[in-house]
Amino acid sequence: MSILLSKLGAAAGVLLAAAVLCSAPAGAAEPKKKPSKSAVAKAKAAKSTAPGAAARTGNPDEDEPDVKDTVTVEYQCELNNKVTIYRNEGDDSHIALRWKNRLHRLTRVGTTTGALRFENPFWGLIWIGIPAKGILLDSKLNRQLANECKTPEQATVATPPVRQG
Repeated sequence: MSILLSKLGAAAGVLLAAAVLCSAPAGAAEPKKKPSKSAVAKAKAAKSTAPGAAARTGNPDEDEPDVKDTVTVEYQCELNNKVTIYRNEGDDSHIALRWKNRLHRLTRVGTTTGALRFENPFWGLIWIGIPAKGILLDSKLNRQLANECKTPEQATVATPPVRQG
């Protein structure tokens, strides 16, 4: 009987130790404090910018580019998508690309094929332009965003008829 009581006492000790280990630390149950009114006001001011003004973070890939005094080319793509490209005549190494109401700054990347390739690694955007069309890719999600993007001039180029037989 004494052996049974000692085993029962040991089991109770183990259960008590497990309960202590599994319980939350004393300071963990404190409720979160609400941010102060001044902190909330500062956050709202940082989020709200004037219409047309871009927030500046210091990262040119993240910030919206300035498109004043640029040459604009509009592309109509499959699935009624639209892409607008803004180019500065003196800078052929960058473009601004409007996609889904947001401007992105893309930097030119050299290619061996002669295609125009521009990338923005922060947003994961890749624009590839060839004489027949343009394509917009998302490198972060590995998918096409817009394909068969053509200017009005590219769309009017007649394609040769397909031969039957």
